[in-house]
Amino acid sequence: MPQVSLSRRLRRTPFSDGVEAAGVKAYTVYNHMLLPTVFESIEADYRHLKDHVQVWDVACERQVELRGPDAGRLMQMLTPRDLRGMLPGQCRYVPIVDETGGMLNDPVAVKLAEDRWWISIADSDLLFWVKGLVQGYRLDVLVDEPDVSPLAIQGPKADELMARVFGNRVRDIRFFKYDMFDFEGRNLVIARSGYSKQGGFEIYVEGGDIGMPLWNALFAAGEDLQVRAGCPNLIERIEAGLLSFGNDMTDDNTPHECGLGRFCDTATAIGCVGRDALLRVAREGPVQQIRAISIAGDPVPGCDRVWPLLAGGKRIGQVTSAAWSPDFRTNVAIGMVRMTHWDAGTEIEVETPEGLRRATVQEQFWL
Repeated sequence: MPQVSLSRRLRRTPFSDGVEAAGVKAYTVYNHMLLPTVFESIEADYRHLKDHVQVWDVACERQVELRGPDAGRLMQMLTPRDLRGMLPGQCRYVPIVDETGGMLNDPVAVKLAEDRWWISIADSDLLFWVKGLVQGYRLDVLVDEPDVSPLAIQGPKADELMARVFGNRVRDIRFFKYDMFDFEGRNLVIARSGYSKQGGFEIYVEGGDIGMPLWNALFAAGEDLQVRAGCPNLIERIEAGLLSFGNDMTDDNTPHECGLGRFCDTATAIGCVGRDALLRVAREGPVQQIRAISIAGDPVPGCDRVWPLLAGGKRIGQVTSAAWSPDFRTNVAIGMVRMTHWDAGTEIEVETPEGLRRATVQEQFWL
């Protein structure tokens, strides 16, 4: 198989030494950085994540920092979610859209102060869009990428591991809230969040020099908890319906098509650059939407391209992510389906690399 040629354009992370020592077997490229995708195997990593606790190098979730008097105004320009009631110490999942209402990113916004925000981005060059808005609207705000590298602690034993390193106060953090904790004299933002449904935290490591000391401290504290290096798991995220920007949605899709309409307060999010377009979408409704789909038969191969969805020989959508679920004993998938066929229980077909398979639209995702 052809190899990816490495260069300085493909950036290592503050945790790369630990990831390599842990026996990483595969990476993907995410925001021009290395993101681990497999350690033992996707299936073994999945089982361990659900049973124990993992430390994830997600430094590739780069931060776009907004600082200055117009930081709040700029943040609201980016998203149709109404952020007026958001306080420092809170996080929000925020669809970010362009002037047509198309998805540009689906990050977590972290409000540090009235005049300072971090946008913890998915895989896209959002920094340039934000800088463009600043210049075009002549806003009084500085925008840059700070030296902040998230480290995720995920799994049912995450609370215990984090308490051993940061103290029992960490257990009190509520979902999508954060607090400040000391590590070796450095104040770190720790939020109860993460890209799994197993529970856990994200540590915003400010300053790459403490990356490996923190990594080592977590592993030393969690040896009896069977702590391992891990990464976002394909099977678990599909079961949970956690969308992957660039895979399950692109700038051709609106938040409503992606099932993210509940995060759009279009009527009140005045200032969002895509508001007018999304008001039309909200009135008319989407003609296609993300759905959970089960695929019959033996385990499907990796989904490295879209698989057409068919009904009566006509294309009615596409599968964008798929995997065999050991717990649910079926192939689980995420697909974009036209409204004519998106009702739960609808029988359709999917064109996989191994031929046509029967598929069924599900009422909801599995987790």
